[in-house]
Formats: sequence, structure tokens, C-alpha cells
Amino acid sequence: MTQERQDGVFDADLFRNVFNASPIGIVIESLDGQPLFVNPAFCSFLGFSEEELHSKHCVDFSPREDAEKDWTLFQQLRAGQIERYQLEKRYFRKDGSLVWGRLSLSLLNEQPSALVIAMVEDISDKRTTEEALRTSEERLRSAQHAARMGTFEWNIQTGVNTWTPELEAIYGLQPGAFGGKQTNFESLIHPDDRQAVNQLVQRSFETGEPTRGEWRVVWPDGSEHWIVGRWQVFKNESGEPLRAIGVNLDATERKLAEQALVSANRTLESQATELQSREELLKSFVKNVPAGVAMLDREMRYIQVSDRWCEDYGIDASQILGRSHYEALADMPERWKEVHRRALQGETLRCEDERWDRKSGTTWVRWEVRPWRTPSGTVGGILIFAEEITRRKQMEEALAGMSRKLIEAQEQERTRISRELHDDINQRLALVAVELARCDQGVSPHADLHNHLQQAKQRIIEISGDVQALSDELHSPKLQYLGLATAAKSLCREVSEKNNVQIDFIQDGVPRSLPNEVSLSLFRILQEALHNAVEHSGVKHFEVRLWDHLNELHLTVKDSGKGFDIEAAERARGLGLTSMQERARLVSGTMTVESEPMRGTNIHVSIPLPSEQEPERAAG
Repeated sequence: MTQERQDGVFDADLFRNVFNASPIGIVIESLDGQPLFVNPAFCSFLGFSEEELHSKHCVDFSPREDAEKDWTLFQQLRAGQIERYQLEKRYFRKDGSLVWGRLSLSLLNEQPSALVIAMVEDISDKRTTEEALRTSEERLRSAQHAARMGTFEWNIQTGVNTWTPELEAIYGLQPGAFGGKQTNFESLIHPDDRQAVNQLVQRSFETGEPTRGEWRVVWPDGSEHWIVGRWQVFKNESGEPLRAIGVNLDATERKLAEQALVSANRTLESQATELQSREELLKSFVKNVPAGVAMLDREMRYIQVSDRWCEDYGIDASQILGRSHYEALADMPERWKEVHRRALQGETLRCEDERWDRKSGTTWVRWEVRPWRTPSGTVGGILIFAEEITRRKQMEEALAGMSRKLIEAQEQERTRISRELHDDINQRLALVAVELARCDQGVSPHADLHNHLQQAKQRIIEISGDVQALSDELHSPKLQYLGLATAAKSLCREVSEKNNVQIDFIQDGVPRSLPNEVSLSLFRILQEALHNAVEHSGVKHFEVRLWDHLNELHLTVKDSGKGFDIEAAERARGLGLTSMQERARLVSGTMTVESEPMRGTNIHVSIPLPSEQEPERAAG
């Protein structure tokens, strides 16, 4: 084995002993930027062999603009102007593709000749996710503008209520004209609706649950408009309201359509005795009602359509009257034909929201199908009332997105802590490990010193391993690359080894490919549930089961320990239980907790996977 002597001979074996097993890319460079040592993780990251990387200069690793930024900072480091630096930049792989890495670089000043240690983490997936998030936010902003929808965030502690320009617009205000206080909002509400809205706000303070309401607002020009609002109040550990996040949608057009539908039904009922003119009344109503309505005969041919129907589906009445409904809307879901068949047999059916994947894009509709009768009382055909509610669905998704951002904020904080551990603490520990390894290779006349250095090196290696394990816990790469089942099994094993407990993990039929939000939510719920069980149950044996049944993903965490009073826990609204419930709710799931003092605890989470929706049968 070569030695690193006072003559400046570089000892690569020293660095191999310390860094070859590291999962993080490590490069040792001279002050001229020439690689002297690269570990297997860095070779794998770029696809080059160690010999190939030794023949390169550090500026050869990246595109010109990235390399220039790196080299500028490198020169400042070499000149002693800075002690270390961090940089996100692109790297060339051997196949010519580009990958993103986070570079952390420091000086090794205590060597016989100064060296530079570079640690490189693959962040390609992180950059892809960030770009997708930026694109998603831009699309959401465009959708808000097109759908006349706006969002707000109300800091209840300071009283500041922040509105987006889109929200100001649907209240008839110019950008920046909203005063930023709750009293400014209240002054815009119709006087007859103000008390009801205040009661909704107060209830949301008390429950912390998602709240929905409808109210009229008076624009500065005196006109009245309808608003649909949804929001949620978030509290601290003491149960004090901290802030509210929500969305509002201009629902004036929808309210007019609903009023027209109610009026139409009343008209039909009041005219029921005038059988001889009933069909003509129906045709007249369908033609003029300000809603999407179509009247069809028993052969599903159009008899009459409203102007709004034609606008919604981009057709002309003269082109479809007498034609088949199925020819005019060829991309109509096949399941709707069964709805029409049942309506022709006398049933009335409706659905509050149903997804329609058309060639032109996804549309959400709210519909009602009912039979109409001839003067003799037989079913002459059906009436279809249809309202496009894509904007409303966007509003609901936006609110869910707002709530989800709270969870994402927690994830970003976890990632930040993980980055700090990797870029600072872990790097410094690596420097100490190198220096201790140098001392250990020297000939010491004192055996105690030798043993002391050996123990210190071992402790530092263990600390470095613990830091890496903590980093994985905060931002699990297993979940991202290996799937939920493998990540959950690994988590159970790690918790078991760390806490000297037994965890029986059972999984059955869990899909490898799941929506990211579903995998992350269940993984975090499992983390919290295991943490609580180990800390509070008082037992050493737990059971975790993860399975897929009837298109639903299930997770249970059981123990036979101390248990707890569920009602008392819910009143306390601790962050652990609340965050678990919130994570389940954000992916349309449910979480139930069964527990009694001294009778153990069973946590069961159920999350539906995407499936087609069945129509709801109306009464009568």
C-alpha cells in the first residue's frame, strides 16, 4: 500500500478505504481541478470508468455555462476567499445525455499538499419534478383566469387576507383594489347573505373541516353575482386557527341555469292536465330555456334542443334535429346508453358529476335524464338536462391542491433538512474520517493512541451511516424507485432494528406502479403510525399489513398495547393523528382508528384507486 508522505505522493488507497462504499459520488481533485480519485458511485452516476474520469479535467464534466460557474467558484475556493460552496449543475454522461447533480465542494487543507473534495448527488428526478410543478402552477393560473376562479390565503393571526388578481376580478374589483382584510370581504357580500357567510366562517374555525358555501356579491356597478366558495382552516397544536386557504368561483351562470331548471319542472307539473298541448309546451320550453336541454323521441332522435345545448357541444340545431343522438355525439360514453334505456322505461336518473373523456379533452358534466309523456300517458321519449361543471371541478381540485401544498411544504422542509445533512454535516464528517485514516496509517509508538483513533474512526463512520439513514427517512429513495411495498417493508425493518422490536410485515397484491401522491401519503402515514406505536404502546410486537382489494389500497397497523381514549385524542387534535387523517383525505381516502385503554390499537387506512363512476338513481 502506498503512503501519503511529506513529499506529496497521493495515496489513492486511503480514499478508497473511506469512500468506495459511499452511495454518494466522491471526487478528490488537485488545486488545478484534476481528478485524482473517483469512487464507484460517481463512476456509475456518469457511466465512465475510473480511468476515463482520471483523464478529464473538472470543467470537462459539464456544459460550458455550468462549467464556467463552477470554475469561478473553484478559483475563489483555491484563493481562500470561501471555505466551501454548493452548486446545482448539469453533467455529461458517457452516452452524451445530461443529468443534474448537486455539487458540494471543500478544501482538504491538512494534506501534505492541499486537495479538494467534491461530493455529488444525483438530483435529476428532483429537477424534473420541480419543472413539472412549475408547469402545473402555470396551467392552474391559466385555468383560474379562464374559469373565472380565484384563490385566497388568510393569515388569521395577523388578519391579512391575500387575494389573487383572478379572485378580485370575480368580485368586480380591479387588480390590487381589495383591501386585504376580512372586513373588506364582508362588505362585498349581499346584505341578505352576510350573516349566513359569517356563520359558515365561524363554523370552519370551530371544526377545522373543509367548508363550502354559496352567496351573492354586489359589484361596484350595483349588479348581483353568485359566488361558490370552498375553504379550510388550519390550526396549531393548541387548536388555535392559524390560517385559511380557499377558492372562489363565479357561479352566476350556473345559478341561472339551476333556476331555469326548477322553473321548467314547475311548468311541466302545472301543465300536466293540458295533455293536448303538453308536447308543444315542452318543445317551446326546451328551445328557450337558458340551460343545456335536449328533447328526444323513443328512437333517440332529436326533437328539440336549446341554444345553450348547441353552444356547449358546438353544433347547429338545424343540423341535428331528426338525427340520432348517438351519431351527433359519437364520442359519448357507452355506459350512458344504459341510462337512456332505463329512462325510456320510466326511470329518472341523475349524476352530480361525471367525467367525460372526449377527443377534445376531458369534460365534467352534471346531468339528469327523465322521460316525457304523450297525451295518452305513454313515454314519448326523454329529456336530457346537462350542465358542464368543468370549472367547478377545477375549483375543487384547486382547493385540494391548496391543502396538498401544506403537505408538500412539510415534504420540502424534510428535503431541505436532508440536503443540509448531506451537504454540510456529512461532508465535514467525511473530512474528519480522511484525517483520522491518515493518522491511523502512521506508525504510532503509543498503542492507546492507535486504539483511540480506531474507535474514533469507527464512531464517525457509524455517525455518517446514521446521517445517511436519516436522510433516507426524510426523503425515501426506495419509495421513489422501488415502489410502496418495498419501501414499507424496508421501513418496518429499519424501525425494528433501531428500536429492538418485532414488526410482522404482510403485503398482498400491491401494484408496483401507483400514483405518487397515494404512495407518499400511505408511506408517511405508516411512518407516523409506527412512531406512535413504538413510543406509546408499551409492547414490542406489531403487525403491518398492506394489500389491494376491489380497487382499493388498504393499510393496517396493529398492536396489543396500552391503547388510548380516541375521543380525548380527537379533542386534543394532535398533529400526528391530524396529519395522518389529512394525508388520507387528500387522496380521497379514509382512516379509522380503533383503540381502548389496555386493549391495543388498530389503524386502518383505505384509499380508492381510480375507477369509473356509476350514475346515481334518483327517487321516483
